[in-house]
Amino acid sequence: MPSPELTSDCSRCFGLCCVLMPFSASSGFGVDKPSGTPCLHLAADDSCSIHATLREDGWPGCTVFECFGAGQQVSQVTYGGVSWRAQDNLGEMAAALSVMRQLHEVLVHLHEVARRSPDPDAARTVAEVEALTGATPVELLTYDLDELHLRVGGLLGAASARLRAEVDGAQDRSRADLAGHDLRGDRRGWSFRGALLMAADLREADLALADVLGADLRDADVRGADLSTALFLTQPQLNSARGDGRTQVPAHLARPRHWRT
Repeated sequence: MPSPELTSDCSRCFGLCCVLMPFSASSGFGVDKPSGTPCLHLAADDSCSIHATLREDGWPGCTVFECFGAGQQVSQVTYGGVSWRAQDNLGEMAAALSVMRQLHEVLVHLHEVARRSPDPDAARTVAEVEALTGATPVELLTYDLDELHLRVGGLLGAASARLRAEVDGAQDRSRADLAGHDLRGDRRGWSFRGALLMAADLREADLALADVLGADLRDADVRGADLSTALFLTQPQLNSARGDGRTQVPAHLARPRHWRT
């Protein structure tokens, strides 16, 4: 099996997130929709009929979401290119997509470890997870994800500690409720793991080597902030924040199109 792609390619997916995932209007998806029901904007060719105007039409949740390439992997590999339209197993497909997305997100973080602080144990785990992405639906759904998350959490924590050790005076605000807080200034090497940073003021903040694994950055103001070397920052986190043309982002991530330039 070739290594799985870790960014979404909707052209090779059967619109799985638009069909298999439940969503609600209160979360920025325009309407409430249960799992297994196609979105009203899903076209017959599995494209989105309002993709160019999602935010303007009241669907910002779609612009934040990223499957890390799980959609095309499930479409083309797990189910061999056979669309949900030709199958009667939407519940199974939804569960497989959920597992695959978690596996791909794990790979995103482990690849960052490989780039920035290589670890033999992390490399072995990458090989294990990449092999699993080519598994059958039954194998995916019976895999012990909890054990994997626990193991990977330890690997990521160790890599974070190695990288942040070079920063003096960094604070640990892991899992802290910092919603709406003024966090401008020097935050180099701080740990914001799992922290609630909704609507936090991070304008012009220096977040070099800050660990933001799992941090909630919805509506966080990162205009002018330096996120270029932040640890374990993902595309959905960037998409959910409010930045601008001065915000420095990691080279492997895309500047969200809705940010003001």
